[in-house]
Amino acid sequence: MGILIDENTRVLVQGITGRDGSFHTASMLEYGTRVMGGVTPGKGGQEVHGVPVFDSVAKAVKDTGANCSVIFVPARFATAALREAADGGIDLIVCITEGVPVLEMLANYHYIREKRTRLIGPNCPGLISPGKSKVGILPGHIHKPGGIGVISRSGTLTYEVVYNLTLKDLGQSTCIGVGGDPVIGTGYIDLLEMFEADPETQGVVIIGEIGGEDEEQAAAYIKDSVSKPVVAFISGRTAPPGKRMGHAGAIISGGKGTAEAKVKAFQEAGVPVADRPDQIPELMKERLGS
Repeated sequence: MGILIDENTRVLVQGITGRDGSFHTASMLEYGTRVMGGVTPGKGGQEVHGVPVFDSVAKAVKDTGANCSVIFVPARFATAALREAADGGIDLIVCITEGVPVLEMLANYHYIREKRTRLIGPNCPGLISPGKSKVGILPGHIHKPGGIGVISRSGTLTYEVVYNLTLKDLGQSTCIGVGGDPVIGTGYIDLLEMFEADPETQGVVIIGEIGGEDEEQAAAYIKDSVSKPVVAFISGRTAPPGKRMGHAGAIISGGKGTAEAKVKAFQEAGVPVADRPDQIPELMKERLGS
């Protein structure tokens, strides 16, 4: 089964007429994603790669029955796009856009939750249920259908970990990049709960990084509520003290959010932590008993 998206997911691309929106629409179509339409205000009636363009999300949803939207608009338009999707009846919003101001995103987070819409991102690569659908920018060819769920704060590390899983014949049920910003729509705990309930998922890989306390909270949740094998990797373990890292959320404050604290929390929850991404498949096979 996987979680959140499958072969029946009907996708809109907000910003489809832009460079990134157009490029990744072609990639999603090639993968087999059901891209039903695009949205660019003022450009309704056009087509991009054979996909109809609408002036508004509401019109696109009415005409296509879309239930998922992926956002490829510049940061200054992201809030409007997010709220239009939430108001337009979209069930799942995936925001690829980076650079959304933190205070704006905090207000958007609460606005979207009130609409009972789920948000992945912002500043994320999206998600993929291999062999069924991909929504975002993940490279489909490195994924393989299987039983490992992947949750990650890092896009590029997701690709490296997935490549190694596939290489070792550990396919994936769903891979999700949650985003690297301080305020994101869906975090580890929500997704761990979904993977725990998914009969197709046999184990879960968590890819974390320095900054914030999400990984520590996930470790506590795993200890109390997750029965499936979990393996973790924490990036930034060799970051020099005081060095600013790439993600806006990778900020260590008040001594909290260090790599050491995250590794310790996972280990205390019985979750093995890989030193390198290529160690993850063997650790998972050990946990699965295969």
